[in-house]
Amino acid sequence: MRKQNMIGRTIATILMLIAGIAFVMPFLWMISASFKPEIDVFKYPIEWIPKHWNMVANYHEVWFGEHPFYIYYWNTIKVSVFTTLISLLFSSMAAFGFSNLEFKGRNALFVVVLMTFMIPSYSIIVPQFMIFKWLHLFDSHLGLILIGSFSALGTFMLRQFFLGLHKDYLDAAKMDGAGNARIFIRIAVPLVRPALATYAILRFIWTWNDYANPLIFLRSDNLATIQIGIQKFASESGAYYSLIMAGTVSAILPLIVIFVLGQKQVIEGIALGGVKG
Repeated sequence: MRKQNMIGRTIATILMLIAGIAFVMPFLWMISASFKPEIDVFKYPIEWIPKHWNMVANYHEVWFGEHPFYIYYWNTIKVSVFTTLISLLFSSMAAFGFSNLEFKGRNALFVVVLMTFMIPSYSIIVPQFMIFKWLHLFDSHLGLILIGSFSALGTFMLRQFFLGLHKDYLDAAKMDGAGNARIFIRIAVPLVRPALATYAILRFIWTWNDYANPLIFLRSDNLATIQIGIQKFASESGAYYSLIMAGTVSAILPLIVIFVLGQKQVIEGIALGGVKG
């Protein structure tokens, strides 16, 4: 029996290794292509380690050329960071209220919040556009930040974690005279920190990869985010795949770094979601 289990684990490990290599290979090819002269990009068989390097010229053109990626990077970092922080603040406060505070109509109000999540986002673009135009927030980073800062999904997700807190901790704090704000900041937030980190990572990735909202609500080139920048760059450099690969690597690399650095928190958040009571 033990031998069969060992054989099964070995086969599963080999299959997962093959699948992992299959998923990683396109990214490795993209990095390799971004280091090559254009003439060597589609050379067959594939030269994974370039014989002729053109990395400096490719990345210099991407970052400081006609469509400078350093501006798009700064814009995207600013929008993603502020959107993540604001969304994390309001979603966690709402989640704590819906899970641990008793008030009239709480469940009905939570249902209304969930109903807003069921509305397709593209169906409200026109009203959003008109409202932001009226508020003079169109073609501004502030408007783009506000669009992504309020998330019914974030409220729902974090509420499930707050519901898993032991009531004894909260009741003991109330008996000691702590108010709701203090309980939220000093007790609830530290206990669900992995869940907050998980949502923060997901919110940052969603905002970083957002293409539709910047395309609709931004018009100035100096305000464009990285996704709009890649589209503009690709439309004008469509024949130069080495430059397109360099731009794509530049756009993807921060997300990989963030996930690698935060994967421990993500795993802890998933584990926390499976523990109740």
